[in-house]
Amino acid sequence: MSEVIVSMQGICKSFPGVKALDNVNFELKSGEVMALLGENGAGKSTLVKILSGVYARDAGELEIFGKNYGNLTPKQAQSLGVAIIHQELNLCRHLTVAENIFLGREKTRGGILSNALMESEARKLLNDLKIDIHPGQVVGELTISKQQMVEIAKALSVDARILIMDEPTSSLTSKEIDDLFRIIRALKDSGRGIVYISHRLEELQHIADRVMVMRDGQYITSMNYADTTVDKIITYMIGRELKEKFPRVSCDKGKEILSVRNLNAGKMVRDINFSLYEGEVVGVAGLVGAGRTEMTRAIFGIDPKESGEIVLDGAEVKINSPEDAIKAGVVLAPEDRKKDGMSTKLSVRHNLALPNLDKICGMLGIINRHKE
Repeated sequence: MSEVIVSMQGICKSFPGVKALDNVNFELKSGEVMALLGENGAGKSTLVKILSGVYARDAGELEIFGKNYGNLTPKQAQSLGVAIIHQELNLCRHLTVAENIFLGREKTRGGILSNALMESEARKLLNDLKIDIHPGQVVGELTISKQQMVEIAKALSVDARILIMDEPTSSLTSKEIDDLFRIIRALKDSGRGIVYISHRLEELQHIADRVMVMRDGQYITSMNYADTTVDKIITYMIGRELKEKFPRVSCDKGKEILSVRNLNAGKMVRDINFSLYEGEVVGVAGLVGAGRTEMTRAIFGIDPKESGEIVLDGAEVKINSPEDAIKAGVVLAPEDRKKDGMSTKLSVRHNLALPNLDKICGMLGIINRHKE
């Protein structure tokens, strides 16, 4: 019988104005994958951040490998073999893959930092995981999906016995997801316990042993995955039976408002043609590397266009910069919101004002704080 390696009883955590966790119980056994499920805001990430020492709990008991811990710190959790792969990537973009993997545990020879030794050990780890990334490459030059794989390699490099994965497949291709599941099965067979958070319920059939459902910061239920169904899990998550997962909303199709004709930009965007009409959503599908992001960047004026036309409301517009796009009424929510979509060191007010400076600035270019 598998031993209980994590026991959390009566866990409570509050933030100003919000009770994130209310008397939550959680248990993880060795050699199992526990799927932690719930809607956004259910408290899943808060719970695992307490387990990994990121947050201090307000009340409750936490036991890891049978020992009770009070104010657990991230360093202490790591020494116990707890590793977390955050939903928000937690990498230093200016460092190499090897430097990120061994950050805080740098390898030395004769008391001197050894990049060669770190790259050698990182290469062995990446090869064992069948991850095709060069350890000397700068992380900021990698795609989001490959950065995600570096996060996984970084977590596994500490020989984690308790591995927490928070939405690990959100930026992965089907091939990379298959590789991740292969890694998870191998880790499970070696006796490690894995907490797996995901909104992609169809994935659970491939890896999950048990599921625990949270709702509004509270524990709802837990069960063996083999004894439940996806529909039952959804019912527990939302608190009611869901009759239709994706109800079709009827909307009349209006006039053509956007037409992209023979768009070419760089190696990835070749001869793109499509139209967009009022009242419709056009989905752009493709694997990672197919050129979807590059297409949106070219339309929005971030990357230079070689040829092609963009027509808005029947008139051709010249979009050579994001400023041109915004003035024309075209906006972009980029793939990497954190890097390309926001200035995270500025306030919400300043971020909302940035694309609207022409509306809030006076003749001398000085921001009108009242308008802002």
